[in-house]
Amino acid sequence: MGGNMKREAKQRVGAVIVAAGKSQRMGEVDKLFALLGGKPLLARTTLPFQKCRLIDQIVVVVSGEKEQLCRRLVAGEEWSKVSNVCLGGRRRQDSVAAGLKRLNNCHWVVIHDGARPLVTVDLIERGLEAAKETGAAVAAVPVTDTIKLAGDDRIVHQTPPRQNLWAVQTPQVFCINIITEAYQKANDDATDDASLVEQLGYQVKLYLGAYDNIKITTPEDLALAEALWQKYER
Repeated sequence: MGGNMKREAKQRVGAVIVAAGKSQRMGEVDKLFALLGGKPLLARTTLPFQKCRLIDQIVVVVSGEKEQLCRRLVAGEEWSKVSNVCLGGRRRQDSVAAGLKRLNNCHWVVIHDGARPLVTVDLIERGLEAAKETGAAVAAVPVTDTIKLAGDDRIVHQTPPRQNLWAVQTPQVFCINIITEAYQKANDDATDDASLVEQLGYQVKLYLGAYDNIKITTPEDLALAEALWQKYER
C-alpha cells in the first residue's frame, strides 16, 4: 500500500460479508457450507479478510437457519477479527444494512458477497487504495462478450461499445459515511451497493478485479471454483 494509507493507519476498516442468500439454484446443496479445497465455502470467503492486515473487524450476515452453523464455523482464535454474526433481511440491501449497523467506529467498509470464495488479500487492499480517490470503489472486469440491449419482446434496441462495459464484482469499498447515507435514502431494490451511491451523485471508481473471482450460484460454478482453487494450490 502507498504512503497515504500509512498516514491513515488509525482509520479503522470493517468488512461486511453478505451470506444471507437462499442458494435456490444449488439444488439440495447449501453453497455456503459446500466444501471448497476441503473447507466450507464461507470459511474460504472469510479467510482473506482475516488475513488482510488492513481489516480490523469482520461482520458476517446470514439467514436465520444458518446462524448457529456460521457461529460455530468462525469460532476460535483463528477468526479473531469476526466480531459479529448477524441475521440478514429479505433483500440483499436489508442484509448489508444490518451488517453496517454492527461495525464499530470504522471509517471504511469493504462489502463482499459470501458466495465469492476466490477473493484475495491483494484484491481487498487494491480496493481500499482505489477508494481513497472518490470515497467509493468497486472491483470490475472488462466485458469480453458483445452485449445487446433488448426490450421485453427481445428485439435488440442497441449494441453498446464493448470497450466501455465492465462486469461489476465485489469487493466494493466505501467511506462509511457515504454508504450509510446511501442505505438510509434507498427507496428501490438494489443488488449492487455502488448503484445506491451513484444515485446520490457520488463518483464510483472501478478498479481491476479478477475473472477468477466468480460468484457461486450453481453446482457448475462450484465445480469451476474447485478447479480454480486446485490451480492456485499448485
